[in-house]
Amino acid sequence: MLGVVATLKVKAGMEKQFEAVAKELVAKVNANEPGCKLYALHTGETPGTYVFMERYVDQAAVEAHRATEHFKTLGRKMGEFMDGRPDVLRLKEVE
Repeated sequence: MLGVVATLKVKAGMEKQFEAVAKELVAKVNANEPGCKLYALHTGETPGTYVFMERYVDQAAVEAHRATEHFKTLGRKMGEFMDGRPDVLRLKEVE
């Protein structure tokens, strides 16, 4: 299993717009990507900070996720509300 923890900062006052797009992405990933076992959005302790927690069965599932139209389209839309680039931590489960 592979994990991804992506931390994003959102521009002040744009949180609700960001959340609407992010929740749409979460729903589409969970409904259409069988190789993704967890795709959830959380708020961080710092206002305006969000964390996506992701879990994939293998690298092919990660690549399939990145190639989907919903990820490309909604990812661009979320970018309009973000304050800088996301901080992405890639993890490999200890077996």
